Amino acid sequence: MSAPRFPGPTGQGIVRLLTTAGGRMLVLAGDVDAAVVDAFLRRYGHEPARIDGIDAGSVTAFSAPAFELLRDHLEAAERAGRTVQVHRSPQVELLRTQRAVR
Repeated sequence: MSAPRFPGPTGQGIVRLLTTAGGRMLVLAGDVDAAVVDAFLRRYGHEPARIDGIDAGSVTAFSAPAFELLRDHLEAAERAGRTVQVHRSPQVELLRTQRAVR
């Protein structure tokens, strides 16, 4: 018997803001598709939150809206002069390197 699942909008991924000992974290995990990002935006609003870090280490698939969400939060932190630590999954790292090549 498997443990019960508490799925997000698609049952495949999550995006959350968490307050941790290290500060406010934007946490992404699983298959972060457009529906997951939309649910996050409905819950937390469209304005990028003040964050101290991003944990995307458990992302298995990354949609264009998820990439935009990350970019918006990172750009807002940069404009405010804050450094944000990012823990990337191999999928997120691949997106980062592909974007750098273009």
